[in-house]
Amino acid sequence: MNPYDEISDEELILRFKNGESEILDYLMEKYKDMVRKKARAMFLIGGDNDDLIQEGMIGLFKAVRDYQPDKEASFQTFARMCVDRQIYNAIQNSNRQKHQPLNSYISLSQDPGESQDHLQDMWADNPESIIIDQENVRSLEQEITCTLSLMENQVLEYYLDGMGYSEIAALMKKTPKSIDNALQRIRTKIKEQLKSTNNTNNLKNLK
Repeated sequence: MNPYDEISDEELILRFKNGESEILDYLMEKYKDMVRKKARAMFLIGGDNDDLIQEGMIGLFKAVRDYQPDKEASFQTFARMCVDRQIYNAIQNSNRQKHQPLNSYISLSQDPGESQDHLQDMWADNPESIIIDQENVRSLEQEITCTLSLMENQVLEYYLDGMGYSEIAALMKKTPKSIDNALQRIRTKIKEQLKSTNNTNNLKNLK
């Protein structure tokens, strides 16, 4: 058992800022699974999940570096926001380089109890550049769920939990190839749903 396990993140940050450099490695390892889950839940059409994980780890490093323990938000909340921001910016830059609109991003695993108010307080200068408006996300998630088949919804749930193709296939008694095909259909349907939503929003803006 690591002795740091008994110490709050906020206290660890204070000690890190006072020179205990090994705390950085501890916090990066502690929140690595959170970063992986965030990366999996953010679909970048044509992108690489490993690239998003790398970007998320950069965001986590920035959280450790920049967190102020006297702020209202906990380090855990702040870290999630920094990871979201870093991954979102990577997606934004990727789409800009391809001369495409930002229409392939959606968070599909908002953590229960994660306050959007904290996010807006911390990034009040440009909150819309971090994540899609929470109400729109919730509505879009419902639309996506209705669009997917029962099998596809189950595959997506397992995938967002961090399972690989073989693990999902074993649980669902399917072949890995069928799971791969299902995930490709899911990505296509999400992309089409996002495109449809964007077109609808554009029409509303014209009225």
